[in-house]
Amino acid sequence: MRALPSPLLAVTDRHGHPRPLAETVQAILDGGGRWIWFRDRDLETDARRRLGEAVAERVRAAKGVLTVGGDVALARALGADGVHLGGGSGPEAIAAARAALGERALIGVSAHATHEVAQAASAGADYATLSPIYATASKPGYGPALGLAGLAAACDRELPIVALGGLDADRIDGCRAAGAAAVAIMGGLMRAREPAEAAQAVLKAWSSADRAPV
Repeated sequence: MRALPSPLLAVTDRHGHPRPLAETVQAILDGGGRWIWFRDRDLETDARRRLGEAVAERVRAAKGVLTVGGDVALARALGADGVHLGGGSGPEAIAAARAALGERALIGVSAHATHEVAQAASAGADYATLSPIYATASKPGYGPALGLAGLAAACDRELPIVALGGLDADRIDGCRAAGAAAVAIMGGLMRAREPAEAAQAVLKAWSSADRAPV
């Protein structure tokens, strides 16, 4: 099982904060976050690349890890460390991403049910995000929240699971105890008044949960 670069995967959303996205990402990096998922997929190609370049510059300077959502060509252009593919991506898509980005590329896949986690594992993904763990406005179309029981069921297999959906520092304990290898957070970081402090709080909660008996 491949080790993930950080217990916190920060998911970008330029609409979440009035400051420029690159500044929000910088604040998260300053708070100890080291794994950034550049999402913002609603932009047209050139605008997304320009924004991605600004984000990638900050991540590289912090010696962090950059994942690009859903666009292998953009990930390659930005010199990203990996790509996050949509749910249902099979072995061919994952193999193509590795061929484009290199054998060391970190390839993630979205999952919304336990059987989709199994599919991601058999297809050769390095990890899967599982969502929504809790109800969240950013995941309205993926059915009811899976809860910690659903997370625990999905974690019972040979693939690192990144819990996603409605998470903040107060919910890290349960996710860690359920077997998550990391947590992915968008709104709780992007909409935070102080993203650096929010990232610090999540990482502190993870560290405390890791030391607690499960």
